Amino acid sequence: MTRPPATLRDFYENPAVPVASGADRSRQQARLLARALGPVRSGAPPATILDIGCGDGSAAAVAAGVLTGHRLVGVDWSQDALRRARTRIPWAVRGELTDGGLPFATGSADAVLFSEVIEHLVDPDAALDELRRVLRPGGHLMLSTPNLAAWYNRGLLLAGVQPVFSEVSMRGIHGRPGTQVVGHLRLYTARALRGFLTASGFEAVRITGAPYHDVPRPLRPLDRAACRVPSLASILLAHARRAGG
Repeated sequence: MTRPPATLRDFYENPAVPVASGADRSRQQARLLARALGPVRSGAPPATILDIGCGDGSAAAVAAGVLTGHRLVGVDWSQDALRRARTRIPWAVRGELTDGGLPFATGSADAVLFSEVIEHLVDPDAALDELRRVLRPGGHLMLSTPNLAAWYNRGLLLAGVQPVFSEVSMRGIHGRPGTQVVGHLRLYTARALRGFLTASGFEAVRITGAPYHDVPRPLRPLDRAACRVPSLASILLAHARRAGG
């Protein structure tokens, strides 16, 4: 039996903890950002895109294939994840959202990818403050996170079952489907996420839905259909801009 982590840092430094989401979702998010940035102009400098919480770099590698012509930098606090990321993307640096902040100048980034990170944070308010700092005015934030109010979670709650994505322990799964602990501390509905982003200094918040790669195969058509109504989707994809641009 694996010894439980002494701290959250120990938990995320554990190579057994998942550090990547589905490739299809990463590609969808990158396409949304590519449309927002527009075509790369001849002679213009590339946009600087930070993938905060890049994990093993697999999502950033998928995104880089869509965001051609731009400079994508992976950032993570896990040394093990960064070692793997550097085999997939040209730039991967160590950085934290607290304890001194990210190693980037104020207003230096044109866009930030923040994929399935916010649900793991003790202090999401400070994290969004730091993301807002490194973004230029009008810069793009592409954030994804599991939806507490996903279509199946509504049914599970009615049946008295713990919702998918939620966790009551760092040592094991209790009272919900699934077998793997992934360290979720906070969960959002579409309404809550929109309000949180707006209160954190972001504007023009648009939320779309994405499917979840671990939904049982027979239910995947229904999961894809639920994306048409973001408040029911498995995953929330938020596109917002730093206010002031």
